[in-house]
Amino acid sequence: MGRKLLLEHINVPGINTLEVYRQKGGYRSVEKALKQMTPEEIVEEVKKSGLRGRGGAGFPTGMKWGFLAKPEGVARYLVCNGDESEPGTFKDRYLMTYIPHALIEGMIVGSFALGAHVSYIYLRGEMMPQIRILEKAIAEAKAAGFLGKNILGTGYDLELYVQPGGGAYICGEETALLESLEGKRGNPRIKPPFPAIAGLYGCPTVVNNVESIAAVVPIINDGGEEYAKIGVGRSTGTKLISAGGNLKKPGVYEIELGLTCEEFVYSDEYCGGIANGKTLKAVVAGGSSVPILPNNLFFKTANGEARLMSYESLSDGGFATGTMLGSGGFIAYDEDQCIVRNTWNFTRFYHHESCGQCSPCREGTGWMEKVLHRLEHGHGKMSDIDLLVDVSKKIEGNTICPLGDAAAWPVASAIRHFRDEFEWHVTHPSEATTRNFGLAHYADPLPKKEETAA
Repeated sequence: MGRKLLLEHINVPGINTLEVYRQKGGYRSVEKALKQMTPEEIVEEVKKSGLRGRGGAGFPTGMKWGFLAKPEGVARYLVCNGDESEPGTFKDRYLMTYIPHALIEGMIVGSFALGAHVSYIYLRGEMMPQIRILEKAIAEAKAAGFLGKNILGTGYDLELYVQPGGGAYICGEETALLESLEGKRGNPRIKPPFPAIAGLYGCPTVVNNVESIAAVVPIINDGGEEYAKIGVGRSTGTKLISAGGNLKKPGVYEIELGLTCEEFVYSDEYCGGIANGKTLKAVVAGGSSVPILPNNLFFKTANGEARLMSYESLSDGGFATGTMLGSGGFIAYDEDQCIVRNTWNFTRFYHHESCGQCSPCREGTGWMEKVLHRLEHGHGKMSDIDLLVDVSKKIEGNTICPLGDAAAWPVASAIRHFRDEFEWHVTHPSEATTRNFGLAHYADPLPKKEETAA
């Protein structure tokens, strides 16, 4: 059994309440941080832990905290990014729903470390149940003396607010989130200046993902060095994975980073294999914005080594043979799934969610959606396939924020690894919308779980 740091008590009845959460050791990190540690020592422990941002980019959290400017007389802010909009990703919503005090505890410790006296949790506007859950938990924490004035008699003051957004994917980008939090349209800002210098209301600000902030709790409780012993290489600690698609056991799993990809898919502790006795065809490992991989490349690196669920192993070989861990939005496709159809569906999403600020993204996502629609509905041409590749190259790296890259990578990788399926849609137009290409042309399909040795 893998070690659980965030979800160890997730199934305890009443764990969403302060009383039960405290019985299971909740808020120990607040008492330790505020009474026994300085803000600088907390930041140092987070650096020692090697914790990397769990929202997608994987930037070292302690380093990000260390960048925060600290001018005299200027407010600082910690903002939690709960705008979980990546298709295939739902682990933050799960955490906030069932164990909300884990996030609030992390927010208190993080705010103290950064010198913030007002902090915000920003959620998608559609997450009304989670908003109500968090507001209730905040009220419980405040009544118990963990929020408000003079927390635990230490002289530290903190007010924590939940702010719903308007339901835009673009607001998951930290500067667009800050614009939305200020009451403006959620358009990404040009950087520099970075939020650590001029963020919310022009003040120094740190924006962290829900899981990243919750992970601060075990780091402070057990120490950064102990946390760093879990995982592999620079991928330390545990990671929440949202597992969906054609799996026997979809859901949210906490894994130790470094678990083999094959064990994650086929082990009964995790996904339990592919549903309905089918064979795995392809995987989107980190949410819809990362490159898709065929099964043979997902389980083995270009060097033939077992691929691991870690930042480094999944990206091994670059986008030619690798992908990204991203936000942990894991989607499995069985042998009957149509890559063209699914890629078109992703592109529809990115076209709809583009803020329109950058021409390559605004126009390019629309072009890709139209061309993929044409291919999927039996009206495509062979030249359309190269046109898609060309448009994706025109978008990638040419936009203010990463949404353009997020739209381009799935298309480029789908064609790179499944070009024959795109060509089949051109040569079989009458069958394109009624039949799937199947698995026969793809190398090294893994045997079904029941065919492997025990």
